[in-house]
Amino acid sequence: MAIPDLTPHPVAAKYAVLVDVGYLYAAAGEVILGAKERKEYRVAADELIQALKKHAMERIPGELLRVYWYDAARDRVPTVDQRVIAQLPWVKVRLGNLNARGQQKGVDAQIRSDLEALARHHAVSDTVLIAGDEDMVPAVEAAQTFGVRIHLWGVEPPYGTNQAERLVWESDTVEELGADFLRPYFSRAAQVVAATAPSPPSPAQVFAGRTALSAKPAVKHPGQVTKLGPSRPRVEEVGEHVAQKWILTRGRDNIRDLLPGPLLPTVIDTELLIEAEKELGHSLRPYPEARVWLRDGFWARVYREFDLGVGISTK
Repeated sequence: MAIPDLTPHPVAAKYAVLVDVGYLYAAAGEVILGAKERKEYRVAADELIQALKKHAMERIPGELLRVYWYDAARDRVPTVDQRVIAQLPWVKVRLGNLNARGQQKGVDAQIRSDLEALARHHAVSDTVLIAGDEDMVPAVEAAQTFGVRIHLWGVEPPYGTNQAERLVWESDTVEELGADFLRPYFSRAAQVVAATAPSPPSPAQVFAGRTALSAKPAVKHPGQVTKLGPSRPRVEEVGEHVAQKWILTRGRDNIRDLLPGPLLPTVIDTELLIEAEKELGHSLRPYPEARVWLRDGFWARVYREFDLGVGISTK
């Protein structure tokens, strides 16, 4: 009679990565750049998220459910960076409120709620938690009662510790993300080095050596009226109007994230086009040169807002 094989077989994990962005950014900004405020640095968030996903995959063989990205914004209106991050696959952006003193409100509660819900519904077997606040402890304990393993990741501190001791105790595994791992994704903000940096290029400079694209003329058939494109002054006016509206509704701090320009993130450039087409009442997509004029108008208004000085392209 054959003896049955009683060796346990490894079960692939299903895991989520929960990131307290306020903690991650502040801790990394301090150890890498010595920065005390978020406005002092820029983060290549999309690349950072990919690096975190890869790191988790190497540590926890199995299937990633998704990355939960917990951040805050004034009146919960997403910033440019947050809107770009929300477009990434397998990433869920959760926003708390950012008050007038720059303090996050409601972020910890969202993390605790999601951590407990994922465990209660057996959506994951493991969770990577990037956080440092002791307020996370009750949620960690609750998730563990449902059988979920908690892998706490922290940022290398410049000295001492930047995570609550009890949170470290209660987690199943603990790992430190070193400054060398995070450094490629953090850089000083343009305004911090503005005194020594050259002025940002204007749309006129960017497009100075580029021949304006023209829409392909339609072949006119007998009885057919040729469709004319929009006028340049009108398109530039709409570009400025969209910029003005965004400054008022999204705030100067959010629009400042676009500087120094003149390139726009794809998702924002698409939104600019859609807003302009609504204003004009027709599509700009058949007219490539109109897209250039639209961006010229947009940047002209933004640069005036921040007193940078800008010209309009003459092409």
